[in-house]
Amino acid sequence: MTAAETPSPHEIFRYPLLVREAHLDTFGHVNNATYFQVLEAARWEFITARGYGMEKIRESGLGPTILGFDNVRFLKELRLRQDVVIESQMLSYVKKIGVLRQDIVDTGGVKYFTSTLTLALFDTAIRKLVPPTPEWLQAVGFRAAAA
Repeated sequence: MTAAETPSPHEIFRYPLLVREAHLDTFGHVNNATYFQVLEAARWEFITARGYGMEKIRESGLGPTILGFDNVRFLKELRLRQDVVIESQMLSYVKKIGVLRQDIVDTGGVKYFTSTLTLALFDTAIRKLVPPTPEWLQAVGFRAAAA
């Protein structure tokens, strides 16, 4: 098992998704840009569910920002009315920078898509990245003891 395949000890968030007509392109499978929309919906859902939604961001002035997608792999095509789950899991958080993996899997565990991205906590007043707060780390399922 390589370092990239080593299981993360951090919490996995699962976001169920039914592939709908609006997700499809002219080839009848999920359009590549749509993947980024549903991945973002999953990220917002898991942080909001853990107390770090828009209200908290407006109150604190601290919110998530995506710094880049480091890896994107379309493994199998997603088709109309397919039930899948977006699994999101922090892999690491070093200083100000976190690495998140997001996979799309079907109900049988078959992986259709995988990506890793870097993210950080952004202070909207000073317009800079800041170290993660305990509330932010909790919201993204990062277990400090496991780091």
